[in-house]
Amino acid sequence: MRAPERERLILESAIRFFAENGFEGQTRELAKRIGITHSAIYRHFPSKEALIERVYEHVYLGGWQKHWAAMIRDRSSPLESRLTRFYCEYADQIFRFEWVRIFIFSGLKSFDINRRYLAMVMGTIGEPAMIEARHEFGVTSDSPITGRERELFWGLHGRIFYIAIRKFVYGAEVPEGADRRTAIADGVRQFVAGARQILTASS
Repeated sequence: MRAPERERLILESAIRFFAENGFEGQTRELAKRIGITHSAIYRHFPSKEALIERVYEHVYLGGWQKHWAAMIRDRSSPLESRLTRFYCEYADQIFRFEWVRIFIFSGLKSFDINRRYLAMVMGTIGEPAMIEARHEFGVTSDSPITGRERELFWGLHGRIFYIAIRKFVYGAEVPEGADRRTAIADGVRQFVAGARQILTASS
């Protein structure tokens, strides 16, 4: 097997391995699963931390779509439509066994995957969405997004992500396909209605 192919095999196997075992899983056990020597892993990844970093880049950054930022700022359609479209596409990307479970394990082990990823979500989607909410609701303010506004956004984001947690962590039945899209649309509609009431009342 050529070096690039072996590196890809190690990475793909590591993604599944960490999703099943968490980051406490040992690279020696990963090597046994793949059928290679332990040292072979370290010829491609100098440390376990380097392997975990590649997992982050592949699973989390690799699935992030560049057009999402522009979608949120596109005022040719109502904010509710933009957020619904975004979260339907986002759910298609993240509602995966490996994505959800690695994210949960990372938080439990205090790796910074969660911190970095959530900062990207807030900077790319959350704060722009709240700026767009101000504009659509007629709230005139040039002040930075407040902690209260961030919590409004996290309430929406967490509601949708919790569907994935119920499926891949709890093993519970969740809406799929068109039913999931309806659940997302319902969540966004409630968010917009609630945010409108709160932001206009406090302006």
